[in-house]
Amino acid sequence: MGEQKKKFKLEYWQLMAIFLISYDLLVIHAAYFCALWLRFDFVFSRIPEEYILPYRGFITPYAVGCILVFWPFRMYRGMWSLAGLKELLQVLEASLLTSVLHGVLITLLYHRMPISYYVIGGVFQALMLIFLRFLPRLLSYERLRQHRGDETADRVMLIGAGAAGQMILHDVQANGATNDRIVCVIDDNPNKWNRDIDGVPVVGGREDILAAVERYHVNKIFFAIPSASAEQKRDILNICNETDCELKQLPGLYQFVLGEVSVSAMKDVSVEDLLGREPIQTDMKEVFQFVHGKSVLVTGGGGSIGSELCRQVAAHGPRQLIILDIYENNAYDIQLELREKYPTLDLKVLIGSVRDSGRMMSLFAEYRPQLVYHAAAHKHVPLMEDSPCEAIKNNPLGTFKTAYAAMMYGCERFVLISTDKAVNPTNIMGASKRLCEMIIQSFDAKIKAGRAREIPLLYTHDSLPVDAAAARDRQLDRARTEFVAVRFGNVLGSNGSVIPVFRRQIEKGGPVTVTHPDIIRYFMTVPEAVSLVLLAGTYARGGEIFVLDMGSPVKIADLARNLIKLSGFKPDVDIKIKYTGLRPGEKLYEEKLMEEEGLRRTENKLIHIGSPIPFDIDAFLRALSVLMQAAYRNRTDIRELVRQIVPTFHPSGVSGEETDSDHAAET
Repeated sequence: MGEQKKKFKLEYWQLMAIFLISYDLLVIHAAYFCALWLRFDFVFSRIPEEYILPYRGFITPYAVGCILVFWPFRMYRGMWSLAGLKELLQVLEASLLTSVLHGVLITLLYHRMPISYYVIGGVFQALMLIFLRFLPRLLSYERLRQHRGDETADRVMLIGAGAAGQMILHDVQANGATNDRIVCVIDDNPNKWNRDIDGVPVVGGREDILAAVERYHVNKIFFAIPSASAEQKRDILNICNETDCELKQLPGLYQFVLGEVSVSAMKDVSVEDLLGREPIQTDMKEVFQFVHGKSVLVTGGGGSIGSELCRQVAAHGPRQLIILDIYENNAYDIQLELREKYPTLDLKVLIGSVRDSGRMMSLFAEYRPQLVYHAAAHKHVPLMEDSPCEAIKNNPLGTFKTAYAAMMYGCERFVLISTDKAVNPTNIMGASKRLCEMIIQSFDAKIKAGRAREIPLLYTHDSLPVDAAAARDRQLDRARTEFVAVRFGNVLGSNGSVIPVFRRQIEKGGPVTVTHPDIIRYFMTVPEAVSLVLLAGTYARGGEIFVLDMGSPVKIADLARNLIKLSGFKPDVDIKIKYTGLRPGEKLYEEKLMEEEGLRRTENKLIHIGSPIPFDIDAFLRALSVLMQAAYRNRTDIRELVRQIVPTFHPSGVSGEETDSDHAAET
């Protein structure tokens, strides 16, 4: 019974259509009756029967026919609270057409009527049809007039006088419950300047924003240009950010195309909007055709990058998804999320460390993943400066042990998550990630040369039985794994990134701590980072280092100021910015490539491939074995050993006590 009720429940637009149809039937009858009544001086008894009979016989079929004509003109599905000139012309066109048909048909089928009947009846019909449909607009104007006298209303500047801006303006005017009052409009098109839109002046272009805010006492700004590029949006929002106004914007062009344009659809401006870079575009169909039907392992799958990798892989039909993480809480969270969203997914969530060669061997032997995304790593610069041996144990040695197991058990592709801090590193974290890149390049070179047996098996305890050595060699002879690296900049919103730290400091009332006023970093979003990782899996031929063209770098100090403003405070007035000095191992800027590397284009213009830097692979592998022993003995000269292996590593001092500001430039 409940299902039947739900089945016959009418939607709002259907109820409105029924109401309008009923109204139209009534006013069409009334319009032509009034025309006759007026013709004979408002005395019904004076109307001749030769006119009454044709009217009675024809008016009802005519009214029904009008409804059929009006429907293609969308007179029953329009949003009349936002009706404008286009809708007015549609109503007039439909009314004129039916009025002409009325005159022709009643004359041919019944009797010739007075000329005033045709003319006045058609005019009355058009006016009555227009009246009800445009009544909401008339009422909104009255509310707007009253609202303009309300001093408690928020005074809004609207940026964008295009279609989206006009829809926002109409929505504000029609919505009596909102406390917004649009007082001026900004648009870069000079043809619109010094003109009005529904009574609101277009006062100039972006260069007039600051003056208009002061002149019109604006305290809120709506950005309504969904087609604006990232650079255009950044430039305009940076001007707006110099004011004390609250900023709102439309989500994007997609919502505009769907018609989801209203004040309620506006969202806060985020720091990402101020970066001024178009999001990287990827052919995800190609990516997920590659992933579909494969067994996929994500190490560090509970982290910010790893978990997003798991989400996107899970959404496109892998044969099996294996998540490995050392931190059980993160692993449990992503397990619950994926099981709820993808109940049929073959999901394995495992706890373990990439440092444990025995664990990695058994994992690969049991599950035989075809594709590995290696996201497990220590990444915090100051923490690794204080614990350099742990950085070596986890990053390069963990990568080595995972890569060795992947090679031995037939993995097709192995994708390493690297960082721009691996380029000419000045801290142990960056140097450890450069070691990771050198490891995957060594593995790739040995496999292509058919010499995979020469790669040593590194372990701190006996993890492979002696009688299995022959079997291992046979497996290594068949190794075909392709190893690649993906080099990132800083990821907005990732664990330990600068934005959450700044937000916590702002919530506490400041100060916001930045290491240096001139420090700059490249930034990307988590979805972009994950898209690049997935693309690396499809473009890989082995040995490449994929590099994203991340646009212009951003000053961390500017990022802090923007975030303070977006939080509703004034930098250095409400929230102080404190400069604490560069940390040991920290650079003022990060690089994406070393001088020795060259760039090659890929199918995506924003993704490049850095050519491998030649080095003595055999000497490197021998040195790596020595480095492992030194790390597990916790030797204090570990930095010097790393410097001997990574010639581009230039450590810049010893570590000090970590402060909140130490997070300001982390990946």
